[in-house]
Amino acid sequence: MLNRRDAMLRMGQVGVGGLTLPSLLQAQTHPGTHASDSPTGSRRAKSCILLYLWGGPPQQDMWDMKPDAPTGIKSAFAPIQTNVNGIQLCEHLPRLAQHADKLALVRSVTHPSNNHEPSVYYTLTGKVNNTLAVPRNQRNRRDFPNIGSMVSALTPPGPMPASVTIPRPIGHGGVTYSGTYSGWLGPRHDPMEIREAPSANERYATPVELPSDLSTTRLQARRGLLNVIDDTERTFQNGRASEGLTGFHEQAYRMLTSSQARHAFRVDQEPSWQRDRYGRNEYGESFLLARRLIEADVRLVSVIWLYVAPSGTVSNVWDTHGGVGIPHGQTGWSMLLAPYCLPPLDQAYSALLEDLHQRGLLDDTLVVAMGEFGRTPRINPQQGREHWGACSTTVLAGGGVRGGQVYGKSDRIAAYPTENPVSPEDILATMYHALGIRPDSEVHDREGRPQRICDGRVVTALF
Repeated sequence: MLNRRDAMLRMGQVGVGGLTLPSLLQAQTHPGTHASDSPTGSRRAKSCILLYLWGGPPQQDMWDMKPDAPTGIKSAFAPIQTNVNGIQLCEHLPRLAQHADKLALVRSVTHPSNNHEPSVYYTLTGKVNNTLAVPRNQRNRRDFPNIGSMVSALTPPGPMPASVTIPRPIGHGGVTYSGTYSGWLGPRHDPMEIREAPSANERYATPVELPSDLSTTRLQARRGLLNVIDDTERTFQNGRASEGLTGFHEQAYRMLTSSQARHAFRVDQEPSWQRDRYGRNEYGESFLLARRLIEADVRLVSVIWLYVAPSGTVSNVWDTHGGVGIPHGQTGWSMLLAPYCLPPLDQAYSALLEDLHQRGLLDDTLVVAMGEFGRTPRINPQQGREHWGACSTTVLAGGGVRGGQVYGKSDRIAAYPTENPVSPEDILATMYHALGIRPDSEVHDREGRPQRICDGRVVTALF
């Protein structure tokens, strides 16, 4: 006879692509982790798309050009005028430059870390964690929850998960970084995600999909069996505990049989011209999928920008030191001009903003582009730049943010902020605020202790 654990595991194996629904939905619940337990402000945006340029995009070569900087610091790229007087971007972002009226560039983001692992953790959770092992900091249930998981905890459950990460979480070599899931909030609020691809030729996996040998009818039969098991066991157990587990299975079942969920992941149903506009590559497909997911009522979609080399290894290609062993990786400049950096970013990012605007979704959707840090002012011998937490740029659009503006200012070589410094927790507080969630809201950890979701201040000037 099946016991409860076996039944849950079998029910959970209907997902593919590395997603198992117990890890997504089954959790240990604690008081205070629901939206009704935490005060919220007036809603501005329904959803958020976080474009995470993992590796650290160089502000001097993209967002905060310094054409008068001395040799050895000045970018090899020229600045171009955007459609907003006084705002310039890199010459290799010409399409995005025509949407500067939708953008707010925060050029004064700053923090003290120059390492990927703690910087990823800090920018996604708003917390400094000095215990992380560099470079192998496998995420664990002691981690502070990231923004997607906090949004999930403060959003009433529905047919779609509140937070989705595409196409893969941040990680490499079998290690998934701390700060990328719900930590001590438990598996129920983990972002829906699929595992890292072993090779660049792997099929574009669909996170919510029935295996070819499992029909909806068979799934209904399994659900019926589970109900019988639950009903029998409930006779002998505390009702409160079993009711909670049943609720998680109801959510799993809704997601797997929902036409809304399955439709959202079908990028191939988009018109050919639309897919061409975004770009027929993983980046363009991910940006397009992000739009489809927020249309299906996912509240926060994280698009993690990474590159899977032909060898199957994962690279954080915005880490533009140069001299790396991937195609076009001989120099920092060649990496930026490669088909995994500026060209697809310009195409997909501009398409996303244009698409959201034309559909009337931009006012209700906050779009945030950021990395874990910026790059050094000085150019290295490989014509690249090193890690630099002291100054970077975060770009926001939509969701009540006033476009066509620059907030904060860096010095003449984009090394340090000189006006209005902004911390990672301030960026997160601003994102929460845009979503109508008060940054001083509290959730409870596994020991039942209240924890404030964010210690940052809202950059109200952006709205």
